[in-house]
Amino acid sequence: MVFAWIKRGLPRGLYGRAALILIVPIVTIQLVVSGAFLQRHFEDVTEQMTTGLAVELRFVVAELEAGGMTAGRVVAVPLGITLREGTAQPFDGPAITDRLFYDFSGRIVISTLMRYLDGIVWIDLKTNDRIVVLNLMLEDGVSVDVEFSRRRVSASNPHQLLVLMVFTGILMTGVAYLFLRNQLRPIRRLARAAEDFGKGRGRDYQPSGALEVRSAGRAFLDMRSRIEQQIEQRTMMLSGVSHDLRTPLTRMKLGLSFMEESEEVDGLRRDVEEMEELLTGFLDFARSDALDDPEEVDVAALVEQVVADSQRGGGNVSLVGAETRPMVELRPQALRRALSNLLSNALRYGDQARVSFTVMERAIRLTVEDNGPGIAPEDRLDALRPFVRLDEARNQNKGSGVGLGLAIASDIARRHGGTLRLSESADLAGLRVDVVLPR
Repeated sequence: MVFAWIKRGLPRGLYGRAALILIVPIVTIQLVVSGAFLQRHFEDVTEQMTTGLAVELRFVVAELEAGGMTAGRVVAVPLGITLREGTAQPFDGPAITDRLFYDFSGRIVISTLMRYLDGIVWIDLKTNDRIVVLNLMLEDGVSVDVEFSRRRVSASNPHQLLVLMVFTGILMTGVAYLFLRNQLRPIRRLARAAEDFGKGRGRDYQPSGALEVRSAGRAFLDMRSRIEQQIEQRTMMLSGVSHDLRTPLTRMKLGLSFMEESEEVDGLRRDVEEMEELLTGFLDFARSDALDDPEEVDVAALVEQVVADSQRGGGNVSLVGAETRPMVELRPQALRRALSNLLSNALRYGDQARVSFTVMERAIRLTVEDNGPGIAPEDRLDALRPFVRLDEARNQNKGSGVGLGLAIASDIARRHGGTLRLSESADLAGLRVDVVLPR
């Protein structure tokens, strides 16, 4: 449970995670070193130095009380301590202290002086951070200002260490990020090449970077070459078989045209027409791998043209367009083929179809709905597979089809980097097909 919460809070991108890997150790090391250094150096060492100076001040105070200001200065000057007559008045309250908020060692200096010296009225470490000024009230009521160098009680202020560590940490993090960026660039190039290949785009890619990245790049190139070869062989085989079968089918149609009309001849003619439809579906399925080149297209105009062609063919098709008409980079012939297949299926199994075009922030959605019997949720995954016909679930009085319409449309959507989803139409009560393509 805890790990799941941590995982949700982590960055999702490679740059963010790499930066986190760099920053967390650096910050942890700085915190540990700063804590240890402040504790041992700026606290312990400062306390030792201040204790030594407090002993000297007690000796100076003893001379002041015994022989006055002159005797006190005789012993104070060699010790680096300056004495002046003070103006403070005796009072019973706590001593007044003043220091900078980031002066951590000053807190140790003040507490040590207050512990070893009596009669302190005030201590000033803020006016000049290079010297320590304090006021002592002697037993005879005489006020004395005592001044000495800050270096006598502490090596330096802790903020100098903190500023130096933070600056160095930021600088080294930036340098490490630049090196890391150079190491991650080949990985991103490989990811873009793989993504473009999945969308049917040919991108020149040369393996580069670390040895592991180069090895992955060469493996990707070998895989891409094998897949392209298999696709080409499949396309050539289907095209060749379909083309070779058209010749005997044409002879059969010609022979049937010279025969007298009968039930047997009508049955043979329907069989020949069904075989031609199958061959046409095979060719369309084979051509779905050979997509046209992407270009900037007005998708709304393309959808309107496909709907108009279907309406001219006698189809009852309505269009619900979007207010905006964005230009999207895609393959127009392939998208036209996919949309035509979806409309053909909708009119095959229903007598009314509706096409909707929706523009979203990062994608466009084409929706084709019909008033046919639809497809059961458990059969929708099989309906997207090639050569699968769900005749028992669909209306058969308008032809059974080949079982490639949805498969071709799904393949075209996937090669655009999008998806094809099947659901139930809320308005027409038939099948709803959503094609979502990235912008």
